[in-house]
Amino acid sequence: MTDFALKLDPADLPPAPDPSLARPGLERWRERLASIGDPALTGFADRLDADPGAARLLALLFAHSSFLGQCLLTAPADFRLVLEAGPDAALEVALGGLVEAAITEPDPARVMQALRAARRRVALAVATADIVGAWPLEQVTTALSDLADRAIDAAAAHLLRRAVDRGELEVDDPEQPHRNGGFIVLGLGKLGARELNYSSDVDLIILFDREKVRYTGSRSVQDFFVRIARDLVRLLQERTEGGFVLRVDLRLRPDPGSTPLALSALAAENYYEGMGQNWERAAMIKARPVAADIDAGRQFLERLRPFIWRKHLDFAAIQDIHSIKRQIHAVKGFRDIAVAGHNIKLGRGGIREIEFFAQTQQLIWGGRDPALRVPSTCAAIRGLVASGRVEPDIADELIVAYRFLRGIEHRLQMMDDRQTQTLPAEGEALDRFAAFAGFASTDAFATALLEQLGRVEDHYADLFEEAPSLSPAGSLVFTGGKDDPDTLITLAMLGFRGAPSIAAVVRSWHAGRYRATRSTRARELLTELVPDLLKMLGGTSDPDAAFQRFDAFLQALPSGVQLFSLIYANPGLLGLIAEIMGDAPRLADRLAARPGLLEGVLTQDFFAALPGIAALRAELDRHLQQARDLEDRLDITRRWAKDRQFQAGVHILRSVADANSMGGPLADIAETAIRALLPAVTAEFEKQHGKLPGRGLAVIGLGKLGGREMNVGSDLDLVFIYDVPAEFGDEWTLMQSDGPRPLAPMHYYARLAQRMIGALDVATTEGRLFEVDMRLRPSGNSGPIASGLAAFNRYQREEAWTWEHMSLTRARVVAGDAAFANEIESGVRELLCRPRDGDQLVVDIADMRRRMAETYPTDNLWDVKHWRGGMVDVDFIAQYLQLRHAEVDPAVLSPNTRTALDHLAKAGLLDRETADDLIEAVHLWHNIQGLLRLTVGHKLDEATLPAGIATALAAAGDEVDFGGLKQHMIELAELALGHYRTLIDEPADAARARLDNRESER
Repeated sequence: MTDFALKLDPADLPPAPDPSLARPGLERWRERLASIGDPALTGFADRLDADPGAARLLALLFAHSSFLGQCLLTAPADFRLVLEAGPDAALEVALGGLVEAAITEPDPARVMQALRAARRRVALAVATADIVGAWPLEQVTTALSDLADRAIDAAAAHLLRRAVDRGELEVDDPEQPHRNGGFIVLGLGKLGARELNYSSDVDLIILFDREKVRYTGSRSVQDFFVRIARDLVRLLQERTEGGFVLRVDLRLRPDPGSTPLALSALAAENYYEGMGQNWERAAMIKARPVAADIDAGRQFLERLRPFIWRKHLDFAAIQDIHSIKRQIHAVKGFRDIAVAGHNIKLGRGGIREIEFFAQTQQLIWGGRDPALRVPSTCAAIRGLVASGRVEPDIADELIVAYRFLRGIEHRLQMMDDRQTQTLPAEGEALDRFAAFAGFASTDAFATALLEQLGRVEDHYADLFEEAPSLSPAGSLVFTGGKDDPDTLITLAMLGFRGAPSIAAVVRSWHAGRYRATRSTRARELLTELVPDLLKMLGGTSDPDAAFQRFDAFLQALPSGVQLFSLIYANPGLLGLIAEIMGDAPRLADRLAARPGLLEGVLTQDFFAALPGIAALRAELDRHLQQARDLEDRLDITRRWAKDRQFQAGVHILRSVADANSMGGPLADIAETAIRALLPAVTAEFEKQHGKLPGRGLAVIGLGKLGGREMNVGSDLDLVFIYDVPAEFGDEWTLMQSDGPRPLAPMHYYARLAQRMIGALDVATTEGRLFEVDMRLRPSGNSGPIASGLAAFNRYQREEAWTWEHMSLTRARVVAGDAAFANEIESGVRELLCRPRDGDQLVVDIADMRRRMAETYPTDNLWDVKHWRGGMVDVDFIAQYLQLRHAEVDPAVLSPNTRTALDHLAKAGLLDRETADDLIEAVHLWHNIQGLLRLTVGHKLDEATLPAGIATALAAAGDEVDFGGLKQHMIELAELALGHYRTLIDEPADAARARLDNRESER
């Protein structure tokens, strides 16, 4: 055996690799040595071949690690130094003078080259010492951490010296520009604890102390250090021909989504003191200054000590810490972990669970026990034993498992120099890795690994026994600045398509970026609520859209503690919020504008039937007593109406009432708002334009408002009629109003009507009250906005189309002078009771329905308005029969379709069985349409319809399941369409023939 500095006994090394795996690398090794032509290296290679242990080590490196093989070929002398002088000496050579050389070297490219060469030398030394068992885990991680410290320090020193040379910075000692100048680089995570792994990211926070920095450049101090931070990352992380030095992660800095890469120490202190979270306290346990102004870094951490180590944790803080760990799904005794593809860091029983086991208890007890204030994981576990918090045998098992798993982690990362903790998949790759890790077989490796993972899993799960898991079937962890892989998997399982963006937004909640989450208490409550919230949002029709609505809701909240406390004390509210956000977009918008509505949900009468119209009017009048002007009156009315609509929508959503039965109350809400606004808008208008004689303006409601069949989100079909006093005769058109800006009557009422439309339709901070549709006014869109009553009646008698009289069957006055309203309704009733040519009437209606079917063709069953046998067909039947028979029996008239059908049956003008079929159809179509408008909108896609809405739709149709509902809808539509054909299409065909005959006889 050759006398190398390292003991290279084959019995202590991993099994010899398959020769075919090592052969290509060994051949290139010989070729490389030959090309160098150094006798000393050739002699070294001969000695390697002669030593069985050294020869196996070389073969192992080439067989199992493309990265280490490349290191060997790039600089064979580095490997010679490791074996002949030993890894400790090689480490000293690699790092010695690195910082000093970087300070004096003006060329950043040469500094990058030197840093990468140092990294390559350290990688070879550490890997060799690890594989041959010369160093324990602690020495391996310390050496890797020393490399990181030295490389970061060298990069910082180089950049600061260049700034000094450019005249941008003044320092005490240009030969050590990085010392005592106020530039601070903190290392967190494994670097901070000196536990860096073989190919680890380094978590850094870059700060500057404004009191110490002497910046003389033209930029701001902030901009200068942001540029230094960027250049520092580039020097360390950018890949060149020599590879890279370190992957740098700056996402553990305070609120990384909204802060620069470098920030002042004072700003960081203010953040931690005012908004720091418990997970950030956990992260800062491992923090230490690793480069540049070490003293300033230590002073910063000393000032931060009260934040990190709180002597007296209140119940809420302890609950928050437990909430964080309870979001990670842990089950004691669970043993179905698959070795192949397992993540030994983040998976069950992995490294993270050991680290979290220590850190959570350090957070709780470290404020009162200084012995627990240590960054090292194993030291923290031992400290917990010393303080009586952990049993010695548990600690021993966790430490053994930690060392075992970290060793496996290092072998994984040696292979390709990748930051990975995931074992290879089954087959040859896993077999090769097991051998590289030192096991005789894959089964032996699996047995050893599962034993350690199982022990960790059991001990970790013990932390959860005090309370049920907050998490659903998986982990939901939103700490730090990185995505937790298990969390992304859990979010996907819950139904979210954009799991990374969901995780990023939740992290922003915890970072306190919204007003509602700025207080510590609000964030602690939110931590407790988030898992259930995500689970519930995941069960909605579109989880991602539901989440976005909730996020918008959260952003709009002025504060969070009161609302989160309300939800925490009333868990049922969370389900309602999720249901609204996911399944009722209109209600979600209202809730975002008025979060206080949730308190109303808890009142005793929220789920009682809505009050009648008299009570609604009295209620709104009380609210309007607070109004100081028209703008107040508009906003109060909007707010009141939308709050009542919200209540009605929740009733429908929660099946307290169906959409059909809510048609009347929703129409009452609209009518009450219109009646309250008309006199206020008129009074404001009169200030500019004065008054005209007569009883003013009246508002006719048609369509769903007139028929009291509204749903949440229905628009308003309106017609405006004004009074023309009979005593003025022809003089009326020549009159003008008596205000400062007088108007002729036609212009006066047109503008007043337009003002009224604006009051209802224009969006303000309280949103839009209603959309107004004026297409049913005389002459449609080309007609006047408002009509005089006599002109209106004359138009209806002499010029109106049949469809206009059909729309009048649903007319009723909803606002205006009472006597004038009675006169209008009497006139409408007289128009509807006029004698009609039955043949022409039925032909007109049949032709109109045919044109509508051509204009709005549909093959979608859920378009219950236009689907044949749907709402339009039933409405046409009711309107036709009323116009046909009102002359004989005016009692058949009613603006409500179901009531009209019932009146027609009672009058013997419609078969009772047919009427009942049509009434059943109207009832179902209104329920379906109302629920769809509240939930998925105008169009339903059965392929993506969530189970909850499908169930609600089935219930709305009194069916046991969704399939039964569809079948019932198809059958009922066919039945209604059959009645339509019998009552309208077939009589129209016969009537058309008679009309043709009459025309030909003329």
